[in-house]
Amino acid sequence: MIVTVTLNAALDRTLSVPNFQPGARNRASDALTLPGGKGVNVARALKRLGEPVIATGLAGGRTGTSIIEGLTEEGILNDFVRIRGESRTSTAVIDPNGRQTEIIEYGPAITEDELRTLMEKIRYLARGADMFVLSGSLPIDVPEDFYAGVIRELRGRVFIALDAQGTPLRAAVGADPDLVSPNAREAEEIVGYEFSEDDDLVAATETLTSMGALSAIVHQSDGCVARIREPGAKTAATYRVLGPVREALSTVGSGDALLAGYLTGITRGEDARSRLALAVACGAANTRTPGAGVFEPDDVDVMLRQVQVWEVESARTGPAS
Repeated sequence: MIVTVTLNAALDRTLSVPNFQPGARNRASDALTLPGGKGVNVARALKRLGEPVIATGLAGGRTGTSIIEGLTEEGILNDFVRIRGESRTSTAVIDPNGRQTEIIEYGPAITEDELRTLMEKIRYLARGADMFVLSGSLPIDVPEDFYAGVIRELRGRVFIALDAQGTPLRAAVGADPDLVSPNAREAEEIVGYEFSEDDDLVAATETLTSMGALSAIVHQSDGCVARIREPGAKTAATYRVLGPVREALSTVGSGDALLAGYLTGITRGEDARSRLALAVACGAANTRTPGAGVFEPDDVDVMLRQVQVWEVESARTGPAS
């Protein structure tokens, strides 16, 4: 069983606006509303891949009720802590050129009692889980080391994957998660410079693993670079993964789908190359339709045949060890 944790769950609206003009009245040709937040998106992708998953986190107000009801309608098991504040709403507008404009609310303030109840929920769910996914932004008033505390509590009991950014990512990496999976922009915040070539991504994965993560995947629009160290292994290997070149309808949630694909590869007992190929195939399939974590398994199979994976040299030590 995989458990996803989403502290800042949202109701995500995706609007297709064929003649979008800033400052004018616009009409949407299509609209899609789904429960969202990065952990929820991962749960949806895992569900589509046939993996047993439970989504937990914080949800409040009418929006929180809509999030929980939406997950139930999708057949995604969920066990959220209800809070007093109103959960956020996020809106993505897709214009005629396929560009996306996202408007994302900060989310509700969280009380100490609500956060304490969530930790009790996490401890309970950990009893029957094999993996935990800690993903997304932290709401107002949640300590920036919250993810780090969860990792320290669960480390050694379950496989822990982390997808965060900024200070919460930096703090949590130092708590030794099994896997971190930021996008390139989030990784740039950690290493302190902009990436201009593949070697920069390779160096970023090495920085993340030197900070404490067992393995690291840094993903961008064309695929990812990953430094993978298998549990119990003394050395790691670095891989470059390129996905199929296709026009993207929507990239929202592609990183979440990628992470779900990688975790699915682990549950299936696949080797690192196969796990990474499946991950990038899922991320690519996600771009074919609006909605985060929304894809067809048949599309994943098609994409998988076009993914390229090869081992690359370490940025610091030469050939990958």
